Parts: sequence; C-alpha cells; structure tokens
Amino acid sequence: MDMRSRVNDALKTAMKNKEAARLSTLRLINAAIKDRDIAMRGTGEDVEVTDADVLAILGKMVKQRQESARAYEEGGRLELAEKELSEVEVIEEFLPKQLSKAQAESAVTEAIAEVGADSIRDMGKVMGILKAKYTGQMDFGKVGPLVKDKLG
Repeated sequence: MDMRSRVNDALKTAMKNKEAARLSTLRLINAAIKDRDIAMRGTGEDVEVTDADVLAILGKMVKQRQESARAYEEGGRLELAEKELSEVEVIEEFLPKQLSKAQAESAVTEAIAEVGADSIRDMGKVMGILKAKYTGQMDFGKVGPLVKDKLG
C-alpha cells in the first residue's frame, strides 16, 4: 500500500473514532501532500508524488515540529510544546524505523565505498546515495558531519 493510501486510511479511521487531535495532524499531512501535487503540476510535467516524496515531506514536518516544540519549551509554553510533540508521534507512524547510530555509520561506510570517495569533495555523491537509500530513516543533518569525519 502506498503512503498516500496509508494516510487516507488512517484519516478515515480517525474520523470514525472521533480522534480530533490525530485527525487534525493527518489532515495537515494530506494537505502537504496535495501542495506537493500542485507544485509538481506547475512544472508542466505529468508526475505523481512518489512515496519517496511523501517520506521527504513527513521528515520535514517532523523536523519543523521538533524545532517548534523546542522553541515553545524555551518560552515556557509547555502545552503548545506537548501539542507539537503529539503531532510528531502521529507523523512518525508513517516513517520507516530510524537507523541506530551503528547502522547509520555502516551505511555511511558502505556509501563511501560504493562511490569510491576519497576526499571531502566527494561528500555530495555520498550524501546523494544515502538520501536515495535511506530517506526517512536517518537525520541527514546529523549524518553530514559523520560523512565529513570519515572523508576528511
């Protein structure tokens, strides 16, 4: 079942079960996917949003909510921070399981070997391979320095 169908099924279930908070988050996910559809239509190409696109959207949504929650906590607005974190939980249900630190390190090592990278100039190639294989499974903001350390 593709990602869009999984989100729609979860949305219907949340409606039936009258889960207001969950329903709200699922509607936000659906809206983000539809926004991407519209943006892709504007390019003139007849392209569907792929599961990889949806994973990228969901990853971005999680990151935004985590940053917002941090800002709310620093500002003493704990109820808003909790709301953001509960949205993160709903979104993460659709993301693949995150790789552990050891798994991420071995993925980086494999990608470096696959590309034949030997200097920091090859970092883009390595990150491209990692993004192609592990979208939604690792935080590329944290993986970047790891790649840099192994190459530099």
